[in-house]
Amino acid sequence: MGKMTPGELLTIGLMMFSIFFGAGNLIFPPALGQAAGDHVLVAMAGFVTTGVGLPLLGITAIALQGGKYIEFISKVTKPAFATAVLVILYLTIGPLFAMPRTGAVSFEIGIRPFLSEDSITVGQFVYTAIFFALSYYLALNPSKLIERVGKLLTPVLLVFLVLLFVKSFVTPLGGILEATGPYVATPYSQGFQDGYQTMDLLASIAIGTLVVNTVRMRGIEGRRALGEVCLIAGIISVVLMSLVYGSLAYLGATSASVLGHSENGGQLLAAAVGILFGSWGNVVLAIIIALACLTTCTGITSGAAWFFNKLLKNKISYERLLLISLTFSFIASNVGLTQIIALAVPFLVLIYPIVIVLVVLSLFERWIDWRHLTYRYAAYFATVFSIVDAANAAGFKLDGLNAFLTQYLPFYTITMGWLVPAIIGAVIGLVVSSARGRQAAGAGEI
Repeated sequence: MGKMTPGELLTIGLMMFSIFFGAGNLIFPPALGQAAGDHVLVAMAGFVTTGVGLPLLGITAIALQGGKYIEFISKVTKPAFATAVLVILYLTIGPLFAMPRTGAVSFEIGIRPFLSEDSITVGQFVYTAIFFALSYYLALNPSKLIERVGKLLTPVLLVFLVLLFVKSFVTPLGGILEATGPYVATPYSQGFQDGYQTMDLLASIAIGTLVVNTVRMRGIEGRRALGEVCLIAGIISVVLMSLVYGSLAYLGATSASVLGHSENGGQLLAAAVGILFGSWGNVVLAIIIALACLTTCTGITSGAAWFFNKLLKNKISYERLLLISLTFSFIASNVGLTQIIALAVPFLVLIYPIVIVLVVLSLFERWIDWRHLTYRYAAYFATVFSIVDAANAAGFKLDGLNAFLTQYLPFYTITMGWLVPAIIGAVIGLVVSSARGRQAAGAGEI
């Protein structure tokens, strides 16, 4: 394992946890638990698959590529396809959804409980204006501030969550009711799709280099050594995230009999904290969430602005891109958390299968080697069916096509119709590449 001690591995694991577990991750497990009810364990198994397992695979894949995963995607797919995927990815984890969500989440959990109904609209406008102005200032002036706040914030957040979980287990809010909605018939697949909302697999592509470089600074070199360290640290992070997600889901599952079905997980969590700890609990939670969301927003704002600045070859400055993205995020955050979550679903249903396919196949790069058509055909086939799923998620019901695919395509009814086509595409790509040979494949791939 190179020069890394168990203590250093634990440090990397905690750092990975703090990177992935943002304040937005707090709101989805409680909402899932409330709706899944007595099917919460099966639903959480699906949620953990995409919300925890896939980000771990993403970090491992990035480590195996030496931290240069974006370059890898561009190499194994056509440049136009790679650019389109990366643009959608950065827009999703940037100004379209993840950035507005930081402002909306921190308002819903931290500020809204203290406002009367008739002052919510004005309060949200003022709060998000201040929030995104601070994010702009911090992104313009990067310093040790965010790192120090993050190091202080993660332990404080964990301590608060432990107290919340112990309290919720010792004195639960109420009993667990029956499952509702899609959690009645297909709890695992619905939980699987809910895990997309964390956006952590997408984030792993954008921020995985940071983890790899941190490991390198500890004296670890070589793809295999980097992959092993990241895998062990990732398992530490996975265990922590699974415990936190499971506890939040239990809190949500026991809340329905007392709170009813909340509009979103932010309102549910704020109400539960108010019942368990009183108004002072809401105050502490408000401060923690505001700081967590602020540092998260600053980080993803910088990352997205940097990417588009490079993509546009400096035609639009980093500072102007920051201003544009934060202004858009400010406007979008005032749409409301529930609406942001709903609008994000079609984009996530579109992009996630493509990223899953590329991440999983990249773990077998040693065997696939130069046969790049394996990646391309798998990604292209998955894209076709993820577009159909995204259209359905957006409300464009293609009845005839849906009926046909439901009858003949496995897993289509659980929004995983892309899986079998992706496997078929990978096999075809592998066979065609092998038949063409190394030189011909490099020169004439589609």
